[in-house]
Amino acid sequence: MKRIGILGGSSDQATADYYRRFNHAARERFGGWNTAELIISSMNFAFSRECALNGRWDALGSYLSERAEALELAGADILLCASNTLHRVANIFTSKIGIPFLHIVDPTAAAILKMGYRRVALIGTKTVMTTGHIRDRYMDRFGIEISVPETDEQQVVDTIIFEELCQGRFAPASKAIYLDIIDRMRERGAEGIILGCTEIPLLVSQTDRPKFPMFDTTGLHVRQAFKMAIEP
Repeated sequence: MKRIGILGGSSDQATADYYRRFNHAARERFGGWNTAELIISSMNFAFSRECALNGRWDALGSYLSERAEALELAGADILLCASNTLHRVANIFTSKIGIPFLHIVDPTAAAILKMGYRRVALIGTKTVMTTGHIRDRYMDRFGIEISVPETDEQQVVDTIIFEELCQGRFAPASKAIYLDIIDRMRERGAEGIILGCTEIPLLVSQTDRPKFPMFDTTGLHVRQAFKMAIEP
């Protein structure tokens, strides 16, 4: 099994979910006491949050670049970043490494196309919903049209992510709000919805809306990375 390097800590809740899912995948595949070969570099979430709020993307990119290089030196064979938002600086933090980087969009886009969809909605942090680093990759590389919630809905989604989910709080009332927004996106013509923040699958899942496809970026990211790790 190849070693998977994870840029984590943004947030610790999502990073812990990645850890759990990778180990579950290893046990399912190999049985017994098997777990995944992982190296996690967990950043201070307060720093990444401050950089994002104040547009200090170059500083954040440099910070993550040092960590990516350290993961490679530590023996990682594959690199992941456990945050849709931080993929905004992926071109910076991957510029000095030689190991493969699995972009979080790519396995999700493959799953969407496999189901024959071309018009899907996306919810995530305000950065993900309002800037192009995620949405453009879906369109430019895969021809997938992305819609996002209305401006007031975006603010609600973002607030719940940072004030609740990143703090390990998963309130039924917030889940109901998310599901209402998801229902409205479906009414506006979306064929499915991307859970485009790695904390969101901790609150809502496909079982909440069985007939409306939800694309869990965490789960799809982990599945493809694990496949890469066990292939010759």
